[in-house]
This record gives sequence, structure tokens and C-alpha cells, in this order.
Amino acid sequence: MKFLDEAKVYIASGAGGNGCIAFRREKFIEFGGPSGGDGGRGGDVVIEAVNGLNTLIDYRYQQHFKAQSGGPGMGKDRHGANGKDATLRVPVGTQVYEEDGETLLADFTEVGQSVTIAKGGNGGFGNAYFKSATNQSPRRANPGQPGEERTIRLRLKLIADAGIIGLPNAGKSTFLATVTAAKPKIADYPFTTLHPQLGVVRVDEREFVLADLPGLIEGAHEGVGLGDRFLGHTERCRVLLHLIDGTSEDAGADYKTVRTELKAYGQGLTDKPEIVVLTKIDSLTPEAIKAQTAKLKKACKKAPMLMSSASRQGVPEVLRALWKFIAADRIDAIAPHAKEEAWQP
Repeated sequence: MKFLDEAKVYIASGAGGNGCIAFRREKFIEFGGPSGGDGGRGGDVVIEAVNGLNTLIDYRYQQHFKAQSGGPGMGKDRHGANGKDATLRVPVGTQVYEEDGETLLADFTEVGQSVTIAKGGNGGFGNAYFKSATNQSPRRANPGQPGEERTIRLRLKLIADAGIIGLPNAGKSTFLATVTAAKPKIADYPFTTLHPQLGVVRVDEREFVLADLPGLIEGAHEGVGLGDRFLGHTERCRVLLHLIDGTSEDAGADYKTVRTELKAYGQGLTDKPEIVVLTKIDSLTPEAIKAQTAKLKKACKKAPMLMSSASRQGVPEVLRALWKFIAADRIDAIAPHAKEEAWQP
């Protein structure tokens, strides 16, 4: 399935049904009163976060959604039928913006969340509504109110426990393929990965979701290369796994390049926990490993981990280090609820 993380959609809620002008006409009833029913309410446009989706690909083929209009009122005090809602199903992590792409309307972080994004128009009153002691045969009814029309933008930010970042060709996809059942495209050239990939990692009877994000280059926050489009996916990760290619000229310089882009993008990315790993050590001599490790340690102010996805050397240790951060963050997330339950009488 092709990954799509942005979509532009036109939506329209249903118009309300018109009220009816009618009078009761039956045998032996000489003065039948007004009996015009009210119009039905127009359907709403609702957006709902559901399980089982991880892309907005459905909205590439259908960009127009319109709810059903309400039915008109009828004689004998019959109310018009309410229009059916139009429901847009989106994956968890989707944000809804106005057409300008800046005004946030809704943010879906949990399965089952739903937001009414456009309300249907109210139905008009029939003439039975206007009867009174002084006006016993009103000949007026209200038209239904029109629905709302607008264009919105859907933007998906993947919710993963850990996100893999690094320059192109740093071994991110190889690592994901090694530790999960995901099958990303792998090749020896930059920007092989053009779309984020998700995989489930299992380590020591524990599971977490790992995201492989397309490579960053200098100027990515300004739209260079694949641009800042994929930096948004790192916002919801609990921990970042920063892979540095050990076969590059200067591992320390590569680290600084990516960190500069994270800082320029903002959104608190530089404050997230980070595990720095020197990769492809199976292709390096002990002397080269020592030299690259020293450069990387000087750049990131801590000793990096060493790993080779091809030979699986150091892979279990990296996964356990990731899980340590993820487990701590999950505990922090549920701690307030745990405390509330503990104080229940």
C-alpha cells in the first residue's frame, strides 16, 4: 500500500429540509387546523480516528464528501427525515487543518476520537409550528437552513514509540528490516526510502513500534531534498534512534548536520531522548572504529553505541536501550491515572 501523509478534501454538510404548509382535511371535520410538519435536519460531516489505518491513501481517489440533506416536512404533522452523516475515517495521528494549512481544527491521538467538522443545517418549521389562538390557520413555513462548505487539509504524523533518523544511506532501512518483519526498499544510494516505514519490534518479550523516516540533509527544514515534510513524523516519537554511517568521512560532522536540522525545525525535537549509534562497523577496521567513535563522542558529548545490522552485532543492546526509554515514558504517561485510581475510596 502506498504511503500518503497529506490530503486536501472538500466537505459539505447537508441542508435542512423545508417546512410544509398543509391543513387537515378529513370527512366530518369542517375546520381542520394546520398540519404541516417540520423539515428534517441535514447530515453532519464527521471525522473519526479508527484502528487499522496508517495512511491517507483513500483520500487520493476521493476528495469530495457531502452529507445527505434533510427531507421536507409533510402533511399530517409528519416530520421530514434527518439526513445521513458523512463520516471520514482517518488513522490515529491525523491532524485536520483549515485550507491555509496553519489553523488546526482537530488532532486525533486515540482510536475512537471523533469530531464534527461541519454541522448540517436545521430543518425549517412547518405551518403547524406557527398556530396560535390569534392565528389559527397560518400560511407560512420556514425553509431549511443551508449546510456548511469548506476545504480542509489532512496531515498525518505517525505515532511510533521510536523513530530512526540520520543522513541518507546511514543504514536506517537495513536496521528496520533486521529487527522487524517490515520489508523496506534497500539499496546503496541516497534517498532509497521515500516514504516512512513502520515495523513492530519484539525484544525480551516486549513489543514497540519503530518508524524508519526518510533521510535528512542539510537545509531539510527549509524544504531541501525531501524537505521538512517528514520531520513532523518525529514529533510524536518517544525516543529518537540516531544512526551515523561509520564509513562516512566524518561521523561527528554527520551528527551535527542532522542535529542542526532538528533544532531549526523546532517543535521540541532536540529535547527528545536520543540514542546515538555508529553503524556498519563490520565494514571498518578497529582503528577506523576507534577514530570515528572519538569524533562522534566529541560531537554528541557521550559515548555512542556500536552496531552492524548486517551481522547483528550490537543490535540487541540497541533495542534494549530503546526499550528502557520507551518503558519509562509509558509509565510517566499513565502515572497520573494510576495516582487517581489509587486515591479512589
